[in-house]
Amino acid sequence: MKMAKIGLLIEKQQLEQEWSYGFNVFGVYLEEILSHAGMAYTRLSSAEQLNKEQYDTVIVAACRESAETMEPLLSFAQAGGTVIAYGGIGQLAEALGCYLAPEASVGYATLPSSFADSRPLRYLKAQPWTIAQDNSGITSQGSLHHLSPEQAEFAPALLQIKAGKGWVDRWSVDIPYTIVALQQGDRPVLKDGVPAPDGSGAVNDGILKADDRCMMDWELDRAATETGQPYFAHPYADLWREVILGHLLRRVTEKGLTLPFIGYWPDGTDYIAMISHDSDQNQDIYAEATLEVLAECGINSTWCMIKPGYSAPIYDRVKEAGHELAFHYNALTAQDGEWGAQAFAEQLEWLKEAANLKEVVSNKNHYTRFEEWGELFEFCEENQIAADQTRGPSKKGNVGFLFGTCHPYFPVAWYTDRNRLYDVLEIGFLTQDLDHSLLADTSVIAPFLEQTMRVQGVAHFLFHQVHIQRSEQVAAALRKVVKEAKQRGFEFWTCQQINDWERARRKMKVTGLDENLKPTVEQALQGTVVWVPLAEDDPRAREAPVQFGIPCYKAVL
Repeated sequence: MKMAKIGLLIEKQQLEQEWSYGFNVFGVYLEEILSHAGMAYTRLSSAEQLNKEQYDTVIVAACRESAETMEPLLSFAQAGGTVIAYGGIGQLAEALGCYLAPEASVGYATLPSSFADSRPLRYLKAQPWTIAQDNSGITSQGSLHHLSPEQAEFAPALLQIKAGKGWVDRWSVDIPYTIVALQQGDRPVLKDGVPAPDGSGAVNDGILKADDRCMMDWELDRAATETGQPYFAHPYADLWREVILGHLLRRVTEKGLTLPFIGYWPDGTDYIAMISHDSDQNQDIYAEATLEVLAECGINSTWCMIKPGYSAPIYDRVKEAGHELAFHYNALTAQDGEWGAQAFAEQLEWLKEAANLKEVVSNKNHYTRFEEWGELFEFCEENQIAADQTRGPSKKGNVGFLFGTCHPYFPVAWYTDRNRLYDVLEIGFLTQDLDHSLLADTSVIAPFLEQTMRVQGVAHFLFHQVHIQRSEQVAAALRKVVKEAKQRGFEFWTCQQINDWERARRKMKVTGLDENLKPTVEQALQGTVVWVPLAEDDPRAREAPVQFGIPCYKAVL
């Protein structure tokens, strides 16, 4: 099969104009989405480049609404190419038999099972088109519902429009914006968030935290376990990623082409779980109890250390047992912490000296302290911290997928920093200290693991050493997490292991395929899985495993 050539249009002129007026261009996050999926693409800074090389599909991330851009895009489609857009390209509406409808804010999209999970997916911005007249060349897919899934349909989710020999596929939902806003919020954290109406999520506690800017709905996006424990049930950002990727692969294979991509995990590793600890209160007895439970469970974990820390022999035991020593930055003023680059650097230097570490790979902020937009990630970059774990719940009632994801991802900067990607891998957590009297119970373990399996992410659970030692219920909950995860085929990795693997797999690039679908891969690691999407009518597709809704041949390097 021939490999498809994908262009990602990010017009430099449009970026500069938007930034000059103080706007974010989160369409650029499509680079992160494709890179995380291990799919090859070429970034195009101008639509004029479409005429210089032979692309099969062009994805529009950011472009000018001008004839200089719209005409080459339309010509590209009419000549047989496929154009994919997530909102935007409004000046093409009339030429394609449509007209612009008013922009819409929060709602839910219902999509056919061939595109996504059957559940309605929460979106945060939409720019619908309406079909101007009956047109057999336009196919609508799915539906949008304002505010609630129960509301009547007001627009199609996707229009697939025949244009000459090719197609223009235009999503009404601004999917890249939706993913970014779910993961990072739609604005900086400057004040307390809105608490849960039932009292289970009092985020308005006078402490700025990651969960003060959560884009979920307390009523519509939470479910309850059999014990009545509420939790955010749906990894919407991950599911929207699958919509983008599955749709792209379907359009590619319909042309008889393929677009190989790198598997999320090595061959033989089906699912990943992670246990981390925060060393609050710093008594050696708490560390010793935790070491015993981990040895009993047969797993390694990540220990986030806060000043003043343990005695020196404890650090040696933690390292000898194969656990990761990480940083627990304290910016909580009530506990003598401070928010700022200098405080971050000074506390990190203390840890390196106290634990005899040359480097520290990962961090999690004490009490999930977080403010503004990307300052924490800048602190990490400046101090060579490669991964962060801060984005997780602080309250009993907002556990789960409150940021829409369980995948490792690189966050995007605000427009003041030109929407670049921070060189910090975010690996958020789902819940902490299960069966603690003030926190969630163990009934959430199964749904968290099952949803993580569904999207091939990381099931990250936090347990404080102090609670493991003081509460037999919490220690038993940790054992239960490990038992249930192992029964489902999860492997337990440290944050450093996840970071190292994710960064290594992103360096790999599929450069070719032979007649037997054996891929050629640059910077390949042994055990890497390469998925090769197959056309629906390919005989090999009948028994092939399915990825993003597409049958794929599995090649192991």
